[in-house]
Order: sequence, then C-alpha cells, then structure tokens
Amino acid sequence: MRTDFSLEQLADPATATAEAVIRKCVHCGFCTATCPTYVLLGDELDSPRGRIYLMQNMLEQEATPTPDVVKHIDRCLSCLSCMTTCPSGVNYMHLVDHARAYIQERYRRPLRERLMRGLLAAVLPYPGRFRFALALARLARPMTPLLDRIGALRPMAAMLALAPRRTAPAPSRTPSAPPSPRGRVALLQGCAEPILKPEIRAATVRVLNRAGYAVTFVAGEQCCGALVHHMGREEAALEAARNNVDAWTREMEGDGLDAILITASGCGTTIKDYGHMLRLDPAYAEKAARISAIASDISEFLDAVDLPVGDGRGLSVAYHAACSLQHGQKVTQAPQRLLTRAGYAVRTPQEAHLCCGSAGTYNILQPVIAGQLGDRKVANLARLKADVIATGNIGCAMQIGVRSSTPVVHSIELIDWATGGPAPRALASLIPPAGGRLHGAPR
Repeated sequence: MRTDFSLEQLADPATATAEAVIRKCVHCGFCTATCPTYVLLGDELDSPRGRIYLMQNMLEQEATPTPDVVKHIDRCLSCLSCMTTCPSGVNYMHLVDHARAYIQERYRRPLRERLMRGLLAAVLPYPGRFRFALALARLARPMTPLLDRIGALRPMAAMLALAPRRTAPAPSRTPSAPPSPRGRVALLQGCAEPILKPEIRAATVRVLNRAGYAVTFVAGEQCCGALVHHMGREEAALEAARNNVDAWTREMEGDGLDAILITASGCGTTIKDYGHMLRLDPAYAEKAARISAIASDISEFLDAVDLPVGDGRGLSVAYHAACSLQHGQKVTQAPQRLLTRAGYAVRTPQEAHLCCGSAGTYNILQPVIAGQLGDRKVANLARLKADVIATGNIGCAMQIGVRSSTPVVHSIELIDWATGGPAPRALASLIPPAGGRLHGAPR
C-alpha cells in the first residue's frame, strides 16, 4: 500500500514502524474472510483492510480521531486472525496497538466511556480490587436485566452477567519442587485468573512437579499490562512491562529460570511482545527481549516434556482454540496433542479460527457484538456433543461458560486429572459413584 508520511513523521520510530506495516498491505482482502466483525457486520470498515485505511489516513494527516474512526477501531477484537490469514505478513497487531495509543492521546471520549474504561483499568489488573469488585457485583446482579435495556449501561450489565456467583480462596503462592528437579520455572501469577479460577494454578503446579520441574512465583511481579495496552494506555502498559522485566530478570540472575510459563494465553501474547514494546528503551530493550525469549504458554512448554501416561476416562473434549494462542502466538497443535496423549477424544468445532468475543475487556465494552460471537461459538461447540469444553484462556472460559450447558475447563485441568490429579471442579456432574462409568463416556 502506498503511503505519504513525511520525513519528519518517519523520524518518529513508532510512526516508522506503523508505516512499514501499512506498506506491506496489498489490498488482497483475504483478511475479510476470517475477521469476526466483518463476518458479522459485512462493513468494509469493520475489516482489517478497512481499518488499515482508516489508521493510515489518521496517522498520515496527524488528524484528531473522529467518533466514526474510533468506533471502527474499537470494534476490532485484536483476535489477530487476519495475521494468520495474511499472505503478505502484515503485522496488524503492532499497527492497531499504535493507533489505539494515538486515539487515547488525542481523542476525548464521551463521559460514560471514560468512566467505564477508567474503572476497568483501575480494577481488573489488581487482584485485591478485583475480588472486592466481584463481591459488589454479586449484590448488584439482580439489576442486570434493567441495565441491559439501557443502551448506555449495557457494558455494566455485561460485566455483571460475567461475574461468578462465588469466588474461591486465593491460590497458594508457595514454591513447589519435586525431588531432584530437572529444571526451574516461574509461573505467571496473573490478575483475573487466580480470582476467577484458582484451580488452574493448582493443576498447573501439580503437572509441572510431575514432569520434574520446580515452580516458583516471582516477588514483585504484577499485571502483564495486556489489558491497558489494548485500551491504548501505552504508558501504563510499558510501566507494567518494565516492572515485570525487572522482577523476572532478578530471578533469572539469582536462582535461574528455564522458562516463564503462562496459563492465560492473552497474557502470553503480550509478554512475548515485551521485546517489541520496549525496543526503544535503551535501559530495557535487551532485558525485555531476553524475557520474551523464555516466555512460553503452558501447553507449548509441556508439549516438549515427557509426561506420565494419561487416562482420559473415555471423555470427549471439545477444544476451543483461544485467538491469543492460535493467532497471537501461533501455538496451534500443542494443546490438542497434549489432550490426546492424556487419553481424551479431542474434537474441534467449525469456525475454530473465529473469536468467541471475549478479547480481554471486549465483551464488556462491546457487549452486543461480543454476545453474537459468543452465541455463535457456543452453537458450534454444542454440535460436537462433547462431554467437556477445554480452552487455554480464562477470558474464553468465562465467555463460553456463561452461555454453555457443557462444563468448561482449562486444558491443564484435564491433563492434571488424567495424570493423577483431582477431577476438575467443573466436572462434578460427570463423576460417578466409586466404580461407576463416567456420565457421558462411551459404553
């Protein structure tokens, strides 16, 4: 695509990066076939190609973003399916992240949007605040139908609908190691996941210990920054990245780390991008690149490890591939291989490449589109008639879980169960009396 940035504009490294991305686009339109919002809405401006035109025009002219431009950029899920499809290697992720930061700096949103976005940024990255907010949400839940009928308050209704009816105690942060460990890994503690599904961490630690790895939780670590990064709050995201780079670097230089493992794939995509995010910071560029190099999704790491033989107990598993894992990190087959090796019958749905509509805070900020995508995803999963749905991202688990009658778990919980751990809490209805056949399992 031809661009008309001035030499003065291109002197800014961020603008130069954006321009290089735009120039790779050849207008082929392959991305429109796999973009969830274009598939739903049929609007060229709600496709990656259309948004690239909008972003190019805005950045070249250094224009104040208009409400219409912001609307179409906001509707982007950052699912990155377009990057999987693109034959020209357009790094849409870096372009849209830059455009969102530009919008955050130069566009004044309506008051209700500023308040909602400010609330999410002030609460979700902080586990203590998030736990308190969920307690308040349980009290406010009866108001959900009323709020949903008021257009301006639908994001609040969506947030209440997603809130669990109860939260479990915080998971342990105690380091764990098997006898004579073969290596040492740090497990990302996360923000939302340990509050919503603490059993994921417990299952991960057990599996890693069985595989021979000592697991530690690094002091000083905080939110990975993904949530604020995708809201355009660039400085807050970079501050979070620098904090974590410092914390993990201290651990690497101290007792050593073989890997930084992540169970929420949305976080993993951002952490693996720390090297790019901090590339212009001379104090952090090299350190951030080192961190990104040893960051790994839990499925990606375990796929190369010898695990005990699993007993899948005859269960069929519908595997939902999180966009941040399959498109953002290009980890596509590892989770399914692990589940198959653990003894489960793995099935994949139609339109597996399309987003479920979670996308960080998207299902709160864009509840109508997110709801349509969520319903579409659950319908495709239901056609598989599986006993359980497995995924590798907490956001997907919540988005699908509130719509599906089939239990939803993290893949690691099934791997843990098949290799000697306890049954996932979500599968209580499938557990028979001692000696009985699993409900739903083939005879």
